[in-house]
Amino acid sequence: MNIHSANISSAKPIPVARHLRPNVEEIKFATGKSELGTVLVARSAAGVCAILIGNRADVLKRDLAGEFTDAKLVHDDRALRTDLDKTLTFIKTPAKGLDLRLDIRGTAFQRRVWDALLGVRVGYKITYAALASRIGEPRAIRAVANACAANAIALAIPCHRVVRSDGALAGYRWGAERKKVIVEKEAEALA
Repeated sequence: MNIHSANISSAKPIPVARHLRPNVEEIKFATGKSELGTVLVARSAAGVCAILIGNRADVLKRDLAGEFTDAKLVHDDRALRTDLDKTLTFIKTPAKGLDLRLDIRGTAFQRRVWDALLGVRVGYKITYAALASRIGEPRAIRAVANACAANAIALAIPCHRVVRSDGALAGYRWGAERKKVIVEKEAEALA
């Protein structure tokens, strides 16, 4: 008897790798009405991962699905009641601030921009150029503007506080009129 053949015949069979579906992340969301329109707030296990503003809940849900293509989206008003109430209260009275645990996702550059924006207080504005300088990238003004446009956590990451060098409001992912309303309400909060 050959030693090699004995080892082979007594060896356990090697299992064939199965294609197992990885755990799918669950993101819960809820919608509410505000003076800015419909607001959708979404939360992962780590925190609020999206605040979207628009005219219709079904369009916002599609936007959410586009942001989180691999996630299972679950409409859950009860689980998101507190986060949605805080967001709607902030829209009415921004002086109270918006205190939410956030799950911020993006590129390393986007996160630097968004982290810097978290330091811009209610009622204050910052230019794209100043924001670029704040993150140590003074020539990256266009990239900073693109990071602001990619922000899916409206209000909590305050891209609405970023203006052009001449003080003009510039664009806003959720619409120029919404940006104007938010900025004006925040300015009133300082008065």
